[in-house]
Amino acid sequence: MDNISLNMVFTLSGFKELKANKYTYFVLILIAYLSIILFNLIVIVTIILERALHEPMYIFLCNLCFNGLYGSAGFYPKFLSDLINDVNFISYNGCLLQIFIIYSYGMCEYSTLMMMAYDRFVAICKPLEYHMKMTSQTIGRLILFSWSFPFLTVFGGIMLTSRMQLCGSHIDKLYCDNWSIVKLTCAPTTIINNVYGFFVILSAIAQGLFVVYSYIRLINACRKSKENKNKFMQTCVPHLLSLINFTIAILFDVMFSRYESRNFPKGLRDFLQLEFVIITPLSNPIIYGLKLTEIRKRVFRQYKEPKIKDSLHTKKR
Repeated sequence: MDNISLNMVFTLSGFKELKANKYTYFVLILIAYLSIILFNLIVIVTIILERALHEPMYIFLCNLCFNGLYGSAGFYPKFLSDLINDVNFISYNGCLLQIFIIYSYGMCEYSTLMMMAYDRFVAICKPLEYHMKMTSQTIGRLILFSWSFPFLTVFGGIMLTSRMQLCGSHIDKLYCDNWSIVKLTCAPTTIINNVYGFFVILSAIAQGLFVVYSYIRLINACRKSKENKNKFMQTCVPHLLSLINFTIAILFDVMFSRYESRNFPKGLRDFLQLEFVIITPLSNPIIYGLKLTEIRKRVFRQYKEPKIKDSLHTKKR
């Protein structure tokens, strides 16, 4: 990494169109960020405090909510600060850090959704083997994998990107991404970079194929049993909704980053590129909180119990 790159400052051109209504956008984005923090913390705290929820499915959901908070922290504070202060610059190191957080968040999200698909597959297709397969050690290893694999993979990609000599500093987005920096390089990408990128894509495809295989088996099992059908509707539907939402968001981001379609309005293009850091962390706790009966009941119970105690205390007085 040369000194020129270290001292470089990138321009994020996506902010130009937001300045006219920056206070409106600031309030809306701030509300979205606070909602993400609130809803994810409600689910996390509920799962941690309720011993009845210390089961694999809920533990993986807790991990998903933690990841939502982690990924949001890589985007929202910087974005809100730049929006209110009319700043559209980011340092080279700050850009690499943002890439690391957002990319590792995306990979961890997909890894966790894959683990949740495996958990539902064992629970419905092999119920007699569930407690033997989904032990505390297995859960710990899966969660460790869901964080360590994205961290190591993204770190390797960041190291390869940092070796490139850059001949530009203009990023046509609201945040940093690896492809935007690659397009600023002075020379074509090396074979190592291409091979590494191919490996990352293959790993993502492999996880996606595993999820598809799991759901094919799940659907076949549910067609034969009414009980399995109820389990599928109760626990698999929210997982499927989260998976579809996240996959669509990632596809939009990749499509616009690589092909730069100018036929889309700029505002719509920015929103679709930001969907996986805005909609996904907000929708996950809402979808699971509303659909999973055990979480919904315990959240409402924790909310109502203090009110009941206060009313009883008032009556005694």
